[in-house]
Amino acid sequence: MSGEAGPGTSGPEIDGPETAAPRTGNPRTADPKSGGLEIRGLEVRYGPVRALRGVHLAVPRGAVAAVLGANGAGKTTLLRAVSGTLRFHRGAITSGTVAFGGLRIDGVAAAAVVRRGVVQVPEGRRVFARMTVAENLRAGALGVPGRRAAAARERVLELFPVLAERAHQRAGLLSGGEQQMLAIGRALMAGPSLLLLDEPTLGLAPLMAARIADTVRQINAQGTSVLLVEQNAAMALALAERAYVLEVGEVALSGPAADLAASDEVRRRYLGVGMPETDRPVGTDLGPGHEGHERLERHERTRLARWTA
Repeated sequence: MSGEAGPGTSGPEIDGPETAAPRTGNPRTADPKSGGLEIRGLEVRYGPVRALRGVHLAVPRGAVAAVLGANGAGKTTLLRAVSGTLRFHRGAITSGTVAFGGLRIDGVAAAAVVRRGVVQVPEGRRVFARMTVAENLRAGALGVPGRRAAAARERVLELFPVLAERAHQRAGLLSGGEQQMLAIGRALMAGPSLLLLDEPTLGLAPLMAARIADTVRQINAQGTSVLLVEQNAAMALALAERAYVLEVGEVALSGPAADLAASDEVRRRYLGVGMPETDRPVGTDLGPGHEGHERLERHERTRLARWTA
């Protein structure tokens, strides 16, 4: 959670004029497949503390969008606002809208948000430690019809074969990487159209982090949209089509992920480019051989727009 957002920008918009406001109506008529996530003018407070201000963000159907920012910038708060879990942390949306599939979901209970196709994987994995792997997966499918649950389980075990091997093992005894697989798998059991991932590689070894990144690609390739909050900026920008940078609760930069990766400011602050080798974050080498190197070369002269006061 961040403190009061300071004066200054309200977030850049580099894609032209704003589209029409999302419609309201009977939530049972919502079609998550027909549209993506749209956040407009979002403000969130925890009591008197403003955590987000004037946030505009979109995740088109079938896309991956990344959110970058320092600790306390408001990234987790943003995901909570989408998933309907703010109230569990004594937070509230005080202005703005969140819509998915063309209908608003701000103010909707968390369980109803899941039924509409939006599921969050929280930071820190949060598996049910005393329950087995199989029981954790069944918990993710609560309320899902039997055939759909069976199909979802088959999909999860195809993505994460190790979960089948550990089916009767308590989740608390899994390694950190296996727990992250279980957390993602549990979320997929609900059959989401939009998956919210909060720091999925945090605390994982590089090889396991790369494996999680590959899994995110597979999930997206199967048609699930992803809103990714990730401390490994190089990985996030390689996965995403569009990215946003949050600073003190506001969108400071936004644009195509390749353009952010090529931005001198983003490269210096989040990718370690221009820093001494010993000061660079682990996994942010963008030299030859890095999967994003060619993309950076193509966009090295691109600079992102920034609002002025």
